[in-house]
Amino acid sequence: QSQIMESGGGLVEPGGSLRLSCTTSGFTLDTYAIGWFRQAPGREREGVACISSEGDSTMYADSVKGRFTISRDNAKNTVYLQMNNLDPEDTGIYYCGRGYLLHASAYDLWGQGTRVTVSS
Repeated sequence: QSQIMESGGGLVEPGGSLRLSCTTSGFTLDTYAIGWFRQAPGREREGVACISSEGDSTMYADSVKGRFTISRDNAKNTVYLQMNNLDPEDTGIYYCGRGYLLHASAYDLWGQGTRVTVSS
């Protein structure tokens, strides 16, 4: 059974950092692109970053460029999202999904999400 599990969320002050992890099982990770999305209360799910299957191509939402970095370690079946200089606007539930581009409709498998709260 293919599964995705996110971890690493929490409460952080503005300007702080977090690293989210996306651990996969039940499928061969290195044949799939993976993306991170987030959903704030009352808002639609939005694409944050995605990475190609080999890790040689990435894409970011304009709102996170220069602050977030997506990377992957296929040997560990894990994709990471390093988030620096966090802002309260980054608050939300962060989801990892199997797919590419930053459109949720292009994804066929999702994790349950991990909550990120940026607040002083």
